[in-house]
Amino acid sequence: MVACGWFGIQTWIGGSALAILAAKLFPSVALPQFLPGWFGIGTGELIAFVAFWLMNVAIIVRGIDALKVFETLAAPFLLLMGLLLFIWAWVKVPGGFGAMMADSSAVGGGSSMSTFGALGIGITGAVAFWGTLALNIPDFTRYAKSQRDQAVGQAISLPTTMTFYVFIGAAVTNATVLIFGERISDPVKVLSQVGGPVVVIIALVGLIIATISTNLAANVVSPANGFASLLPQKINFRKGALIAAGIGLVIFPWKMWNDPDAYIMTWLGGCGSLLGAVGGIMIADYFLIRKTELNVKDLYRRGGEYEYARGINTIGVSALLIGIAPLIPGFLASIKAWAPPAFFLDLYKWSWFVAFLLAGAVYVVGMTLLSKRK
Repeated sequence: MVACGWFGIQTWIGGSALAILAAKLFPSVALPQFLPGWFGIGTGELIAFVAFWLMNVAIIVRGIDALKVFETLAAPFLLLMGLLLFIWAWVKVPGGFGAMMADSSAVGGGSSMSTFGALGIGITGAVAFWGTLALNIPDFTRYAKSQRDQAVGQAISLPTTMTFYVFIGAAVTNATVLIFGERISDPVKVLSQVGGPVVVIIALVGLIIATISTNLAANVVSPANGFASLLPQKINFRKGALIAAGIGLVIFPWKMWNDPDAYIMTWLGGCGSLLGAVGGIMIADYFLIRKTELNVKDLYRRGGEYEYARGINTIGVSALLIGIAPLIPGFLASIKAWAPPAFFLDLYKWSWFVAFLLAGAVYVVGMTLLSKRK
């Protein structure tokens, strides 16, 4: 479900780029506004959003092989586009590289939040963002030709390329303060102002390709396999992917993306609470309880050692609930449903780590006690 939400957000980002691209190519076209105000977007934005959604679906219906081909072709292009964006910012910033790397918070506006709290939100947001792929990485490594291939891909390729993109994102965002006089973190807004019409069009096309690539790899493969596993007799990978795409279409992702508090505190913080607990249980189970040894046959066998009580590990479920319980007040505060004591607000800023450690610890204690009973 988290991946479905991300699919909607990424589709909205790509649709925004498509809307600006259409405005650049057809500046004289004006569409009437027929959507009610509570909908939150205009007619053109909705059309672009649906069009971009259809672009993703067109690749999805071709199956996993089409996804692999698209990702292979898009990867080198995305590296080039990222490098060109960094060079553009370097050239445009008065003072060059040093000024781009300097602290420009005084120009763009600071925050009254404590450094520790801001650090927690930043790190939690980053980990929650990538924690999704960390948990479902087997959906990708299952296609590796060898154990060495998947190990090298995760240990070398992913950290280096992701560090590259995170660095570019941070550096370019910092540079926008000096270039435009305001801090712009939305990539669509940045690329829509990088130069003349031709340059902007090329940049937006690059962003559209990048967003499709990210969307298909990170937000379709996992839920497609998940839905297929729920009902394998009726749902295959393609149908599961279409279900995920459909959910991403109807969640009104622009409501979340256009509100920084909702995106960072509610979405990333909420995801961090849930996925941190899941991650803590998985890590604790594999490394501390199983000692990295799994009975592979019993993973697929009814009545095996992993069957538990009618297929449910009650200790695991309990650890999950206990892990996220102290973070619920902070989540309710993020959606303005309750004003809890400051302690819970501070705890929520580190939601992923709190949930990870607490759920993992509870799981280890519970499973250890269970094994001693046996």
